Amino acid sequence: MTQTREHSQPVAAEAPPVSAGPSEGPLTPEELQLSARNHSMPLEALRRDLTPPGLHYVLTHFDIPDIQATSWHLRIRGAVERALELNLAALRRAPAITVPVTLECAGNGRSLLEPRPLSQPWVLEAVGTARWTGVPLAYLLDKAGIQPGALEVVFTGADAGVQGGVPHHYARSLPVREALRPDVVLAYAMNGAELPPQHGYPLRLVVPGWYGMASVKWLESIEVAREPFTGFQQQSAYRYQATADDAGRPVSRIRVRSLMVPPGIPDFFTRRRFVRPGPVILQGRAWSGEGAVAGVEVAIDGTWLPARLDKPAGGYAWRGWSMTWEAAPGEHVLACRATDTTGATQPLEQNWNYQGMGNNVVQRVTVTVE
Repeated sequence: MTQTREHSQPVAAEAPPVSAGPSEGPLTPEELQLSARNHSMPLEALRRDLTPPGLHYVLTHFDIPDIQATSWHLRIRGAVERALELNLAALRRAPAITVPVTLECAGNGRSLLEPRPLSQPWVLEAVGTARWTGVPLAYLLDKAGIQPGALEVVFTGADAGVQGGVPHHYARSLPVREALRPDVVLAYAMNGAELPPQHGYPLRLVVPGWYGMASVKWLESIEVAREPFTGFQQQSAYRYQATADDAGRPVSRIRVRSLMVPPGIPDFFTRRRFVRPGPVILQGRAWSGEGAVAGVEVAIDGTWLPARLDKPAGGYAWRGWSMTWEAAPGEHVLACRATDTTGATQPLEQNWNYQGMGNNVVQRVTVTVE
């Protein structure tokens, strides 16, 4: 199919260079600029079942669009029996669902890799969990009527820019079978309130279980396609590659991960933790897009112990865990790892790939007990 709005923006006389390869040096000015525009979730927010919008991680590829709801419409077209165009009021009148979903950036953990792929330099905190309210995507696709032979559904946002020298609107596709899942939602509310601008106002896609790149924000159009989508964010970005020349394989579902609330109090600059001796409650959250979380283990100086699991908040929302540690004076290293029902467990070593995707290595926290 034709790449959706892939070349709708003017091209500068000299296209920007493609990002350089991985680096073993310090953070570049470009990475620092990206980290100032995007933000991660403070790990202390893991204490909350739901992440407030201001604490939830944000990755914005280009600029946040300034969209007026009074003039905004969603268009559904392509290989459908009936093209649809709906405004926000019409969407709010449609049947609604509310789904608790943990979203995680596919690049979470990228800055820990050696050498470091150059992009948004996430450490571990590119995650958040919210209750998303909106129209089931399957409901609207049923209204439009998907024609036989359709392969994918393409979602295009209002945000536009240049990446890899290619001007385009941010767009991603899902296989039809994924798009028709009953829990995939076109969300206009987050945690019971209107979507904030940085989270996709007035409408965004939320795909439970998939890394965040699939959940297109500032949604403008949905196109049902008979051919695979070949836009930049689908074909070039978000792929597990061994080298720059490797076609790789696409990133999709979230790999199993757990994170711990760092105990005690931090040093301002290093974030090293200080804890008093005695019983300390260690707690955190675990999640996976491949299967339910089956267990979490916590390591105290390399010795792994089982943690207690809370009841799951939903099929694709993180699950709380906790255990009590008798903290003895001295230096200690804490770690946590999760296992899901598919048998997948977090690795102890970094999972390197060229774009820095899906690095779900275990978190380690250095603690001084005094």
